[in-house]
Amino acid sequence: MGALEDDEVTAVGVYGMGGIGKTTMVKHVSDEARRKGTFRHVIMAGISHSPDLKKIQGILADRLAIQLKDQTETGRGNKLSKAIKRKNKMLIILDDIWEAIDLSIIGIPSYKELQNRNSKILFTTRSLDVCKSMESQPNILLDVLSDQDSWKFFVMITKLSFEIPSPFYNVARDVARGCAGLPIALEAVAKALKEKEMNEWNEAAQRLKVSQPATHDDVRVFNCVKFSYDCLRSEDAKSCFLLCGLFPQEYDIQIEDLLTYGFGKGLFQNCRICNTLKDARDIVHSEVRYLKSSGLLLGGKHDGQIRMHDVIRQMAILISFSEDGQRALVKAGCKLQKWPKINPQAGYYAISLMMNKIPKLPEKFVCPKLQILLLQHNPDVKEIPNSFLESLNELRVLDLSKTSISSLPSKFDFLNNLHTLYLDSCETSFDLSVLGKLKKLEILSLRECCHKVPKEIGDLANLRMLDITESRIRNCTCNVILKTGGVKLRKPEKKLMFTLMSWLDCHI
Repeated sequence: MGALEDDEVTAVGVYGMGGIGKTTMVKHVSDEARRKGTFRHVIMAGISHSPDLKKIQGILADRLAIQLKDQTETGRGNKLSKAIKRKNKMLIILDDIWEAIDLSIIGIPSYKELQNRNSKILFTTRSLDVCKSMESQPNILLDVLSDQDSWKFFVMITKLSFEIPSPFYNVARDVARGCAGLPIALEAVAKALKEKEMNEWNEAAQRLKVSQPATHDDVRVFNCVKFSYDCLRSEDAKSCFLLCGLFPQEYDIQIEDLLTYGFGKGLFQNCRICNTLKDARDIVHSEVRYLKSSGLLLGGKHDGQIRMHDVIRQMAILISFSEDGQRALVKAGCKLQKWPKINPQAGYYAISLMMNKIPKLPEKFVCPKLQILLLQHNPDVKEIPNSFLESLNELRVLDLSKTSISSLPSKFDFLNNLHTLYLDSCETSFDLSVLGKLKKLEILSLRECCHKVPKEIGDLANLRMLDITESRIRNCTCNVILKTGGVKLRKPEKKLMFTLMSWLDCHI
């Protein structure tokens, strides 16, 4: 607060390890500074490990209530800069910077120009070196909690009373110390244990004590998050947690995607008796609420969305490597410009390469245990080689949304175990008749498309969801719909153009 109120200070750096509470702290301090009138405007954007300049500019523009219609980064940056310089007493927060960045490219004025407008910039980062490179002053270390503060926070989360002295008190203190003063670890462990019996508290104390000699902070966090994960009430909850790790950092995850990916993977088996997705959706929302109450998920920007703290996400990916049959390769949102090297012996069950710039798929791809492949938002991918599919017999979930594929290869029917397929926003209209051979397909998403739905789709007897939201569908006859799920239409027509995802879901 002193730094923000100091007229001689323009750039403030806050640094500390992941999960220590930097983001929470700067949000709290900025709210307090605005309440006191130190700033009239506060705008904030996350930077992350692989910064997306266009996304960052878009977030700042939204906070400033301006539109960026320019196609070039320079044009957008100039408009942002002019908008910022029109404001007075503004605080700009750039959260989670991993490497020094050129602020002028984003559209943030120079420190001198900010000072002229009584404005400041506040960084958070894991590295003091980044603060020095960004020439922020002062640079404030956010360290781990003291033993006393760790205990207060732990008790606050558990909402339990610990009688002093007692065996329960002593064990609980050991558990809290095992979290090494890290708020994110203290919260996860406290929420996992607060309704457990004494023997489980003892087990937790022993497990967390094993990690104490380790000096690497990530090891301590991993042990705490892994313990919380192991305490989850069901395999569905654990699988939902690991599925969230497949998405990029700082990503607003649609709960509906957890439903369709999880359903395709074979989760929520108990609801299949009802032959509807409604029960499965109820289960997913229940598990998401439970994971949020366990401290492993965060709320998203909008209803129907959730987020993962970047440290928890890293731990989820590491946990997938420790779980039999759950190993995942995640390079989502990493700006890849070519297909990565993938060891066929690694035994990956899931590969997520979404939101990259991969230009093409390899001719040969061997990953015999792969069940989930996420390739959406790779706009330069134009075709799928026939040979690419030959070893993917176990694939159950495939997302090709927002790619530029112009056709489905003749050997697409090699994917005879496919249960969930996304072809959203594939601009080119192409022949979908080969999909009629995918007899196990249960979820087909054609959102924002313009396609002719062939009669072969009617052969998909197991289809439970056909999502054609905001699509222009041609030749979708009543017989196709009737054959897929027994849907009875009150006024049969030869051709239908509709937005019926929720309608179909309620009836099939």
